[in-house]
Amino acid sequence: MTHNDTAQSKTNPLLDPELTYKNYTPKLTDRIISRSSYQNKLYGFWLAQCIANWTGLVTEMDKIGNIGDIKTGAFYTRVDWGKPDQPNIWDKTTASKWSPTLDFVLRDEGDVWGADDDTDIEYIYQYLLYTQKTSILTGEQIKAGWLKHIKQEEENFLWVSNQKALDLMVTGLVPPATSDPKNNPEFEMIDAQLTTEIFGLYAPARPDVALQMAHLPIQTTARENAEWISEFYVIMYSLASSVDEKKSLQEKTQWMADAARKRLPNDSYSAKMYDFVKSRYQAKIPWEQTRDEVYQRYQVDQADGYTMTAQGRYCNACYAAGINFASSIISLLYGEGDLKETIKIGALAGWDSDNPTATWGGLLGFMLGKEGVEKAFGRKLANKFNIHRTRVGFPNNGIDTFEEMAKWGVYITDRAVQEQMGGGVDLQKNQWYIPSVGLAIPPGK
Repeated sequence: MTHNDTAQSKTNPLLDPELTYKNYTPKLTDRIISRSSYQNKLYGFWLAQCIANWTGLVTEMDKIGNIGDIKTGAFYTRVDWGKPDQPNIWDKTTASKWSPTLDFVLRDEGDVWGADDDTDIEYIYQYLLYTQKTSILTGEQIKAGWLKHIKQEEENFLWVSNQKALDLMVTGLVPPATSDPKNNPEFEMIDAQLTTEIFGLYAPARPDVALQMAHLPIQTTARENAEWISEFYVIMYSLASSVDEKKSLQEKTQWMADAARKRLPNDSYSAKMYDFVKSRYQAKIPWEQTRDEVYQRYQVDQADGYTMTAQGRYCNACYAAGINFASSIISLLYGEGDLKETIKIGALAGWDSDNPTATWGGLLGFMLGKEGVEKAFGRKLANKFNIHRTRVGFPNNGIDTFEEMAKWGVYITDRAVQEQMGGGVDLQKNQWYIPSVGLAIPPGK
């Protein structure tokens, strides 16, 4: 099993020419995962994340409440789905250019998905991991990648903590200094959620390894609650390969969420937000009422130590990690594993709505795979992706395909299985052997 086997390279498209595949003797306790199936799941991740991202963009910042410098009136409810989109806080006169109504945004075969900030830095990290032949990026590698592939002037599709981190890199700072609260006052913003959840997919069934791989990318922009929230998502993505396949998607996602909850320090507002939303879901309160209660509890009353309103930020910190985490848990729990319903609730729930939708769209898309995503929407969908809509400096003028992007993900996972997990890659059977060390998730600090 070496990368020098040319004949095997031609017959097995899932052989990374940049990796030496080592001999490995499987153990009875190893978890076995099909690499070809995983490639299909990674395709589903990218496809559904794009669907959810662009659907969420229709309602992004349409409804943020009535506190502070900007007031947007009542939140959307389920009866608004299919009705005309209302203006957002930046353009108060027109509806979204992506869709005139509140509906799914889809790209049919032959069309091209555009990159957005919920997909493009994940793409950069995947590119860096593969081209740098590593599983653990250094601060210098991250800095070099950001400066090469992100424009330093607007429009560069960066906001809040991501933009501040880039500014600090330009001055010479290297991650994790770029998220240190002394340097970056935006460290509690949502940005790390958008950029790091994919690391959970590079460490299937090993959240401990996923957290190691994601640690510095998360600390490029986030600390404290924003960091713990980002780790929550990374853990869920990793645990998607540990679920009991006999369970329903509702049971799977709620098991994963409860497991990831252990990472949130019990005295943090992120943990208390999760527990509050879950309690309302279990009480069978309608999701709209839960969302309204979240708004009242955290943005009006500033409960559980969530003090963004007192800080007087623009749009009452409608882009903060905390309020968008609470909103995301609403769409996760009430969506109950249904891809379309989860995206729909996420888009209607309010605030920075493309971020929770993209996160759960990507996770459920991974669990469903390419065919499952297309079946959910009853049609074949575009497989091309234009990273140069938002980023720069990639091959082929920035046009890629989900097939190739999924293959990169398999190769990165190959390396992580060998180098970080001490497992093996069987090229003949096209599967991974992943040593099982239990699913212990260390609590956040």
